[in-house]
Parts: sequence; C-alpha cells; structure tokens
Amino acid sequence: MTDSQRLPGDSYDAGMAVRREVLGNEHVDKSTNNSNEFTDEFQEMITRYAWGTIWTRDGLTRTTRSAITLTAMIAGGYWEELEMHVHAALRNGMTPEEIKEVFLQCAIYCSVPAANVAFKIGKKVLDEYAAK
Repeated sequence: MTDSQRLPGDSYDAGMAVRREVLGNEHVDKSTNNSNEFTDEFQEMITRYAWGTIWTRDGLTRTTRSAITLTAMIAGGYWEELEMHVHAALRNGMTPEEIKEVFLQCAIYCSVPAANVAFKIGKKVLDEYAAK
C-alpha cells in the first residue's frame, strides 16, 4: 500500500511512529529501505498490526511489552531479533538489571542453554550501550 492509499489516523501511521520510537530510526530506515516487491506487504503487515495495533495499546507499559518480547525471542531462539529487542528494551526504559532478571526467569522456563545465549547477546548490547 502506498502512502497516498492510507487514510489519516490509519494504524500504519501509529505503528510507524511507535516502531521508530522503540527500534530507532536507523533500524526502521534500514528495514524500509531494504524492502522490495517480495517483502513490502510483510513490512506493511508488521508495521500496521504488531506496532500499530499491539504496541499502541494501553493495557501494558512498554517495559512490560519489552520483557514479554525478550522472553518470546529467547523461547523461540530468535537471536538476531533478541539483539534488536535488547536495544529496544533499553530505549523503552528497561534497566540492565531488569533485562538480567528476564534472562534469569527465561533460564527456568525456556532453558538454561537459551538463557546462556541470551546473556551473551545481552552483554554485547549492554557493552555497546555503555560505550555510547
């Protein structure tokens, strides 16, 4: 769908705003600039539904949504997405201590090996964050 086909107040616009706030402009620009005929509809879908319908709801804070998302990434073994969402969690106001607690909780409910990978990824992101 092109910008001219969207209605004002569309969930896509709200989704893009939240997506940029949570993931950062650099990441979103890279994703949208790399979009093509094959992936355009997927980018549209995740912006509209994940970001514009779920992340914009009032029922949970962004830090709670980040904690849930970190858990889902660990449970599914989505390591590249986990790295992106550790950055997002920090942007959303989660502290390194809270992220560590999520990873510890995941060690029990998702597996120690999965948490081991998560801690390696988390340390890398936290080191980058501290260096800025």
